[in-house]
Order: sequence, then C-alpha cells, then structure tokens
Amino acid sequence: MAVIKTIDLVGVSSESWKDAAVQALTEASRTIRGITGMEVLDTACNVSDGRISEYLTHVRIKFRIER
Repeated sequence: MAVIKTIDLVGVSSESWKDAAVQALTEASRTIRGITGMEVLDTACNVSDGRISEYLTHVRIKFRIER
C-alpha cells in the first residue's frame, strides 16, 4: 500500500511561468525522494515599472512516503 504526500511551493523566475515551475521542482528534488507528479495550481507575476519583473508559479508536488 502506498501513501502519497503533497506540498505546495511557489517557484520564482525572471524568465517565464514554465521556468518558475521547473525551479520549484528542481528545489524540491534536492531534499525529497520519490516525487511522482506535480500540478500547476496558479500563475501570477510581480510588476515593476509597468513590466513583469518576476513570474510566479504555484505548484503542488506529490511524492510517496517511504516506510
């Protein structure tokens, strides 16, 4: 029997929402083993001087709990 745990993260990028999602997954992969999936829940951005300064992607990381 498997148990899946989830955590929510917000990735940040100066390039794109896709890159922000990749940043979140990359960071999670450094300390979490057994990642099985990721959902993109929301996207947003920070604006400075009328231009997008940062892309934000809210993701939910799914991973199996090891026994």
